[in-house]
Amino acid sequence: MAETELISTPFTAASTADDVLRGLDLTGVRAIVTGASSGIGLETARALTAAGAEVTLAVRNTAAGARAAEAIARSTGRSRPPVARLDLADTTAVARFVDAWRGPLHLLINNAGVVTGGLERTREGWELQFVTNHLGHFALAVGLHGALARGASDRAGARIVSVSSTAHMRSGIDFDDLHFERRPYDPQIAYARSKTANSLFAVAATRRWAVDGIVANAVNPGGVATGLQRNFTPQQRRSLDAAEAAGVFTYKTVEQGAATGVVAAVHPAFAHSGGHYLDDATEAYTVPDDADLAQHPHGVKEWALDPRAAERLWRVSADLLRDGAPGVSVPGEGCTR
Repeated sequence: MAETELISTPFTAASTADDVLRGLDLTGVRAIVTGASSGIGLETARALTAAGAEVTLAVRNTAAGARAAEAIARSTGRSRPPVARLDLADTTAVARFVDAWRGPLHLLINNAGVVTGGLERTREGWELQFVTNHLGHFALAVGLHGALARGASDRAGARIVSVSSTAHMRSGIDFDDLHFERRPYDPQIAYARSKTANSLFAVAATRRWAVDGIVANAVNPGGVATGLQRNFTPQQRRSLDAAEAAGVFTYKTVEQGAATGVVAAVHPAFAHSGGHYLDDATEAYTVPDDADLAQHPHGVKEWALDPRAAERLWRVSADLLRDGAPGVSVPGEGCTR
């Protein structure tokens, strides 16, 4: 896409989620925010609730989720948001969440994520970061496709926000070794792959589901100090510090970090336009796969928007769930157009 065609908004890196939502009434909007018990997820859920949305906090730790819900109710003066357990690394837990959902869904904010310091695997033998950050969210979105389609029909569109990261620039998807069964494990490369997958999901979901009124966009929240870094190794911390020193990013507040995701969720420019990657509240420019991260800190690599890679990842993800998670169905994947 040529730079002149990029979608812009009046918001910037300094904007907050409340800035984006100011003056909007989201009464009647039903939303799910994954990883909503802390950090960017909590702030996103708070801001949407303050604007009138009915937000379900989808969390692995329901006790932390309950504390977050109470805090949201106190700070916004709104009703306490519902809390539901969702462990994205557990395919049966994702299926239970989907089965329990009732009614339409208008916004699905796939925010939850994990960073590991070393190789960890799920019970299926899958690499944990890929599963938590991508595959679990893929299963969640596919399972909720019907609810999103119903939401789209009663509010002229439904949206999915897929939280990616500048880290995607480190690596594309290695389809020959998704779970590090052949090459030495590098947690930073594993995280990068999962964040590229988040962007590719938005491309494929929009291609398949736009006919149903559903669009998906990927966002980079920017550098925000959250619990995501709690498992960083010394090497990962040194890498992060070096990136900050090189100007790759400047730390944002959590309120600023939530803004770009909220732009994708509510701004009119993205109501019916998907498959984009947003950074600092606007669509990012595309850079070659060999581009230097230090020179293009706000761009998106070509590999993260490649429609062929996006379609391949979709099919591989669906096959993994069908073949590798007995008892877990992959309901209606929606239409391909």
